[in-house]
Amino acid sequence: MNPDHSGSSSIVDGKVIVLSGGVGGAKLVLGLSHAVANDQLVVVTNTGDDFDHFGLRICPDTDTVLYTLAGLSNTELGWGRANETWTFMQTIKELGGPDWFNLGDADLALHIVRTQALKSGKTLTQVIAQLAQQLGIGVSLLPMSDQPVHTRVNTPNGQLAFQEYFVRDRCEPAVSGFEFAGIAQAQPNPLLLNALAATPAVVVIAPSNPYVSVDPILSVPGMREAIKHCGAPIVAVSPIVAGGAIKGPAAKMMQELDVPCSVEGIAQHYRGFIDGLIIDQQDAASAEAIAATGLSVRIAPSIMRTLDDRIALARVTLEFGREITRDRGGSLSGNE
Repeated sequence: MNPDHSGSSSIVDGKVIVLSGGVGGAKLVLGLSHAVANDQLVVVTNTGDDFDHFGLRICPDTDTVLYTLAGLSNTELGWGRANETWTFMQTIKELGGPDWFNLGDADLALHIVRTQALKSGKTLTQVIAQLAQQLGIGVSLLPMSDQPVHTRVNTPNGQLAFQEYFVRDRCEPAVSGFEFAGIAQAQPNPLLLNALAATPAVVVIAPSNPYVSVDPILSVPGMREAIKHCGAPIVAVSPIVAGGAIKGPAAKMMQELDVPCSVEGIAQHYRGFIDGLIIDQQDAASAEAIAATGLSVRIAPSIMRTLDDRIALARVTLEFGREITRDRGGSLSGNE
C-alpha cells in the first residue's frame, strides 16, 4: 500500500495538478506524492488508451498510476502488477482466444470490479476514486473525462485503435497522425475544473508522450482553455532526452511526423501553452535556443531510475513553477 504522505513538508502553497500518461508520468507522480501533501496533489490521467477487451473496461494509463502510487507496479515489465501470475492468459491461448494483450490474474480482478461498477451506473471518476481508496491512495486521481475517448493511429495502411498499434503491432507501423474518437462529446472532469478554478500553485505536464498521452487530455473541449487561464504556471518535463525517448514510441513518432526529435521539438509542440520546460543535463546546449523563444528553461537530471530520482525531479519541478510565478510577478505572459 502507498504510505500516507499527508504530513510531507510541501514547498508550494496550493494544489499541484499533473497531466499524466502511463509509465513516465507515473514515475514523476510518485515523486510528487513524496514532495507535497496528499490533499495538494491532483493527478489527471489520459483515458484515450482505454478500451474494452473480453467485455472488460481496461484503463492502461490510469491503472499504471494506480499501481505505482499503491506500491504494486511491476517494475520489471514496466506495466501491470507486481508478483503477477498468468493462468488466465495461458488458458486463453490454449483455447485459441486472442492473447495479444496480456491481463494478469490479479490485474484482471481490477478490470472486473471497474466494469461492474460502470455497468451499475457509476462514473469513471467515481470508480477510480473507489479503487484508489481501496488501494490506500490518498491523492486525487482523476480520469480526464467521464465520457469515453478512443485514440486512433493513422498509418499508411489505414487507421488502428491505439492498443492494436501499441501492443499488438508493437508500434511498428509508421505514424501519419492521430484522431481522438468521441472527443467532441467529452467534457473535462468537473473535479479538475473545480481545482483549476481555485488557482493551483502549478500545472505540470509529466514526461509522457505528447501525442498519445498528453494531447488527448488537452483535446477535450474546454480543457486547454481552462488550464491556460487558471492563473498558475504550466511546466512541462521533456520526455525526450538526448534525441531519444526514455520509454515508449515518442521519438519514433516524432521522426515519422517529421518533427525534430529533440527538446526543441518538445518546446515547439507545447509552444504558446506552457510557461516553462525542464530538460535533462544532456540537452543543456539547447537551453539558450529554447529560452530565446520566450520559454523559461530549467536544466536538471530527468532520468528517473530510483525513488530518490523521482523525488528530486519532483522538487525541481515545483521549485521551477514557483520561480516562474515569482519572476513574472504573477503575470504569466507566456501563458496568454
